[in-house]
Amino acid sequence: MMMKPARRPLHLVPLALAGLALLGLLAWLTIRHDSQMAAAGAAGMGNQTAAVGGPFTLTDHQGRTVTEKDYAGRMLLIFFGYTYCPDICPTEVQTMAEVMDALSPEEQAKLQPLFITIDPARDNPQVVADYVALFHPGIVGLTGTPDQVAAVAKAYRVYYAKSGGEPDGTGYMMDHSAYLYLMGADGALAALYPRGTAAARIVADIRQRLPNGNAGSPTTGNSGEKTAN
Repeated sequence: MMMKPARRPLHLVPLALAGLALLGLLAWLTIRHDSQMAAAGAAGMGNQTAAVGGPFTLTDHQGRTVTEKDYAGRMLLIFFGYTYCPDICPTEVQTMAEVMDALSPEEQAKLQPLFITIDPARDNPQVVADYVALFHPGIVGLTGTPDQVAAVAKAYRVYYAKSGGEPDGTGYMMDHSAYLYLMGADGALAALYPRGTAAARIVADIRQRLPNGNAGSPTTGNSGEKTAN
């Protein structure tokens, strides 16, 4: 006896098609979002000859106005993020703390780690002070006016933008590029590290570029990354 094929409920077909369409739309939005972030940072991050860094005027976590001249003669280890960041920023700032812990007091004196917020609307000096104190006493937190932050972010080829948020405008997240910058004592880019670079790798590069080391061309990790926090 020949078995009749089971009939699929026809009313489920439109639902299945709608589900596939939704998945396709989400995939397209994700790809488009990642492409936009990659394009935003490509000019500086993908070109080793591009100028990275430069003059800035910001406010440190003690409320003092500072410029790049306040750190002249020292190497800088810089991360751009924000204090409300749930995971990427604290992980990278912790890496900065591990770098400092691995260096001797003499080596620490030749390096200044900086956490620069890309969310000045919420990250005032006191908020930034409380944040960097969680990681290492040697880390300086910097904030400023929106224009000041935009200027330093442009100088360092940093992408950042608000991503969604609550109706009251305070519960938003930030999309931003996630690199650690190692700047030489001369103010030039020495190395660029993507998210997840081990502290030991950074420490080795710093020691190589100290007065008794051998300075070289700017280096990067294996791949650049952007993150949506």
